[in-house]
Amino acid sequence: MQTIRCLELKAKELHSQNIISGPCHLYAGQEACAVGIEAAINSTDRLITAYRSHGFAFTRGGSLREIIAELAGRRTGISKGRGGPMHMFTKTFHGGHGIVGSQGQVAETMNMAAIWKLPVIFVCENNKYAKGTSVNRCTVNTNFYKRGDVIPGLRVDGMDILCVREATRFASDYCRSGKGPIILELLTYRFFGHIIGDTEDKYRSVDEVDEVRRKRDPISVLEGHIVRNNIASMEELKEINKKSLNDVEEAARFAIQSTQPPLEELCNYIYCNNPPLEIRGINPWTKLKSWS
Repeated sequence: MQTIRCLELKAKELHSQNIISGPCHLYAGQEACAVGIEAAINSTDRLITAYRSHGFAFTRGGSLREIIAELAGRRTGISKGRGGPMHMFTKTFHGGHGIVGSQGQVAETMNMAAIWKLPVIFVCENNKYAKGTSVNRCTVNTNFYKRGDVIPGLRVDGMDILCVREATRFASDYCRSGKGPIILELLTYRFFGHIIGDTEDKYRSVDEVDEVRRKRDPISVLEGHIVRNNIASMEELKEINKKSLNDVEEAARFAIQSTQPPLEELCNYIYCNNPPLEIRGINPWTKLKSWS
């Protein structure tokens, strides 16, 4: 979680320096969700999510170098600099997508999963806001874990990694036993705006954010568990945090020094075997050359 937190803070810094451009959705505050889920599933399980996906890209095997390079649009990125902040993939992580599942698609998918008893865990990371609108203002029924109708659901403290891990472990066992899909609603909170630079003070107060940071920061919550149970000292935890920061800084240096993909590769990787894109007998991409 500390590594993901350092990653997100570095992304915010690089965005302010125009090294990262375009919309960038930070995951700071929600780290217990990605890490808690990962702690309870298998490395061969498949995972897919929407934007705010940097944490999942990391837990699913992406390196810090690849992730930061992707954020910066470099050819050494996890998607070769083509996906940016919203489209990252690993062998078992199928994105990172810019579009959140619409209600019709979600309902239809849940219906099919229930009919066929598919081993699917539907996760709602409920960070309290739909872009810039509180869920209480735009949703009549805010009990998202009940949205599956006949599909059972659990509501979990998404700011406590131990709660997320145990709930995911239960859900995983449930699915693998042949009982069909299940829903997890993880009550969490994002510490920054919907995207970097949005006017979050227009839809939530500074006091609200500060209170959550002080009382429910998932990293602080876990540190409390660790220290109270004599698993490690604060000094040891500080060393872990220091290493996370150093790893992220090293990855950022690597990313900044990497080159951007050249223009002549613009249409590469569209097809699995890269056939020439012929339009009326002409392949226009061969004429594109990069001047940088």
